[in-house]
Amino acid sequence: MVGPAGEQAGIVKIEDALRLARDAELDLVEVAPMARPPVVKMMDYGKFKYENAQKARENRRNQTNTVIKEMKLRPKIDNHDYETKKGHVVRFLKAGDKVKITIMFRGREQSRPELGFNLLKRLADDVDEFGFVESSPKQDGRNMLMVLGPHKKKTEAKADVQAERDRRAAAREADAEAERTELADRRAKAAAEPATKKKRGPADNLDPDIDLG
Repeated sequence: MVGPAGEQAGIVKIEDALRLARDAELDLVEVAPMARPPVVKMMDYGKFKYENAQKARENRRNQTNTVIKEMKLRPKIDNHDYETKKGHVVRFLKAGDKVKITIMFRGREQSRPELGFNLLKRLADDVDEFGFVESSPKQDGRNMLMVLGPHKKKTEAKADVQAERDRRAAAREADAEAERTELADRRAKAAAEPATKKKRGPADNLDPDIDLG
């Protein structure tokens, strides 16, 4: 039997072990049933299960689910397409994902591997703020591959995205509150102003004692 603090109590009869556990207001838990003799431990089983659940939850929260995205380019890609695809790569890296860049060669392009290498180097330099070259460019048949890794972990990227969403929501709420306050001020000001005087007409200048009949 093992005591609540991990101390060894030696071989104890089951009746004595149960009595000791009851006296200490603890549970007697079998922790190694296949051992000879079996091993039991005195503990607060409810607290033990709760702490284990908390640890498992924390481990899942800290676990990084790595996703590898892929982006394909041609060696002679035009600037507009390049900027579009670079934008996708930046978005993936900011989300905490790895990105596999594939340069696809066709026909005579296969004799110009430097085109692919230079393009990959250009892309790596352009997205240096968000990621790094995890796997250097290498030839793979008709293709050339490179893997970019994000500077931020997945959990950090998610936290940043959530913080930005919270900031935008707070800004929208502040703007709405300012509009409500301005509207209330205008209404209060309008209510405090005196009523507009009636304009005088020709009949208002007549002597009320004059008989018009």
